[in-house]
Amino acid sequence: MTKRLMILILGALIAAIAAPATSRAERLITSLSSHRVMITSSFSGDNVILFGSIERDAATVPRRGGYDIVVTVTGPAQTLVTRRKDRVLGLWVNFDSRVFVQVPSYLAVLANRPIEAIADADAQRSLQLGLANRVLPQQIGPDVADVTRSDPFRMAFIRLRKEHHLYVEAPNGITLLTPTFYRASIPLPADAAVGNYEIDVKLFADGAMIARSTSALEVVKVGFERFVAAAARDHGFSYGLTAVAMALVTGWMAAVIFRRD
Repeated sequence: MTKRLMILILGALIAAIAAPATSRAERLITSLSSHRVMITSSFSGDNVILFGSIERDAATVPRRGGYDIVVTVTGPAQTLVTRRKDRVLGLWVNFDSRVFVQVPSYLAVLANRPIEAIADADAQRSLQLGLANRVLPQQIGPDVADVTRSDPFRMAFIRLRKEHHLYVEAPNGITLLTPTFYRASIPLPADAAVGNYEIDVKLFADGAMIARSTSALEVVKVGFERFVAAAARDHGFSYGLTAVAMALVTGWMAAVIFRRD
């Protein structure tokens, strides 16, 4: 390698290092009004406020089509059963069932406009945008897998969870207060599961995801409810004996109080 060539290579490296960055990128800044929701005996649900902004570097030009935001809140995973009733000999009985394996106990999808207007079908499936595109594994014989979106058990499962406000889809759940500042309200029902909730915020422009941010909140029981829950979890046998004993004592006291002589 000649001395002249070495000088040219060295000059190119110095120029590359000294050149100003020309990449264009956006970054999401998110925060919550509270990272912990406490459940007491009077808990009837709560709303956690999510807010944030879209930061652009000096070289980033505004997007002509503006920004879109999709927030997905996922609660602790649970294994749940959906049952189908049928009429047998004049009686309605549980005729068939399907087990949903390790699916979200709570699932909320919030956006500033309908998902279909934000991304195409392929992006919706790959990013699991919306309840219809969420993977919900089921136990089918020896296999565990998701099924078609038109599966009756899958549709019934989502419908029942939505009726109990445990699955939420709100295409107007995010408000863009300015082109780069947003706000959303995460509704937690009274029977929200205890545990950690993951919050995934995706930023879209022109149909493509360009940034992503994650956060979390925790739902915990406090006071006497926490003591009872901890006793049932950590000392199941003793908790069961205590519950039976209390039931027997309560029944005996009721018999004594309301006894007719």
